[in-house]
Amino acid sequence: MGPFELLKSLFLKPRSTSPEDLSPEAALQINFRVVVVEFADNVEGNSGEFVTNLLKTCEGLSVSYFDEPFAKDFLSLESRTLFDLLDRGQNILDKTGADVLLWGCRENDKIRINLQTPQQYAQNGDSFVSLLDSLYLPAEYLSGRTPFPPALLTLLYGAVVCALNLEERPRQIQKRYLLKKIIARLTADNSAKSLSIDYLPFIMNFLGIIYLSYCARSTDDKDYKIVKNLLETAIKHQDLIKNPIHLGCIYNHFGQLYATAGKNLSRPPANAWRGAINNYRLAQKYLGKYNYAYDYGMIAFRLSDLYYDYWRQKEDLQALRDSVFNLREAEKIFTYPLFPEFWAQIEGRLGYLLSLLGNITASDDISELAVAAYKNQQKIITEKRDPFVWAQIQEKIGDIYFRSGKKSADRGALEEALEYFHDALYIFENMSLSEDIQRLTASIAKTGQILSYH
Repeated sequence: MGPFELLKSLFLKPRSTSPEDLSPEAALQINFRVVVVEFADNVEGNSGEFVTNLLKTCEGLSVSYFDEPFAKDFLSLESRTLFDLLDRGQNILDKTGADVLLWGCRENDKIRINLQTPQQYAQNGDSFVSLLDSLYLPAEYLSGRTPFPPALLTLLYGAVVCALNLEERPRQIQKRYLLKKIIARLTADNSAKSLSIDYLPFIMNFLGIIYLSYCARSTDDKDYKIVKNLLETAIKHQDLIKNPIHLGCIYNHFGQLYATAGKNLSRPPANAWRGAINNYRLAQKYLGKYNYAYDYGMIAFRLSDLYYDYWRQKEDLQALRDSVFNLREAEKIFTYPLFPEFWAQIEGRLGYLLSLLGNITASDDISELAVAAYKNQQKIITEKRDPFVWAQIQEKIGDIYFRSGKKSADRGALEEALEYFHDALYIFENMSLSEDIQRLTASIAKTGQILSYH
């Protein structure tokens, strides 16, 4: 059974694409900008232009070809030059304003396609696609001399759409609308049935991502079972995968699948959190922090949230420590100079987790680390740039000093708390935020009362 026949058999019923079903979303009429970069073919060919022309026929995409001269010797996924791939790709994204960048690189008789989005590892969007996720296609199909199966074009189209990393709700709606139509088309088209089984794990991986992207907010466990079946099929054929990083990508998507199901289902599988953690950790074995640091770091960031959720459910202190550890791992990779906004997000989260841990363990040393993390966050979230959030951080720091001073009758810590509380109060008063003013005023009164006894 070929990959597209298998996909058709996995769906419990065909997905409707009737006008009544899709018209509210279709009315948005949003086009996404896709830039195809000249492929590194190592032979005379025009694969990049060919793919550009194919994608130009796809609804909802505005596609152009980028063939300005640039060195292509950094496209290998086998070496640390992956950092060059990310940086150089970001330069092209900045220059073209693209929503998605499509790379192509020949590996023997195959073309490997990878997809890059703006700030791929530094923002919270709605994409499950990593830069390392690779879709392999026969090079002969991209030469223009062999008919290109419509099913493969639909798959390539779906790969591009699911890679979109969007924060704006209208664009997310349009993305889901296109994915719904793409999935319906994939289940109805068997034109690629003669494709060699060598491509099956990579096709199944992307089919899994496409469907997970479509059902990312679903509350129906049947949707997640479909994704699970697709990814399990990819893993069953891992003997066809020559590069271990592709296994890491598949396990990463298993982690995303379990985490998404655990978040959305009213009755998530009992092993949802454990399944997400185990698969993410398995992915990190293949996507190590020294060679594939960005993927390793992003997985560590997600693991931190999972361990925190586990701690909230089970009150297992080690889970909270594991949450801090993984966030520290992410902090080492997404640094202030390279990822300032994401780094600030990590520091704020770290401040919160360390303040919890310091309070539970009654450790002043851990509490001081929490304060340091919050102050790091304020290197980006300044009083001038974002006074409200800056004031909220000041209040959090004040709370840490208040708890420490109250516990140990430390007058210095209580005075520090007062200073931070007053900084926050000044901002809240200027913004006429009555609830915040009332809360801060109460905190200041409690702090002053304790100080009066010492």
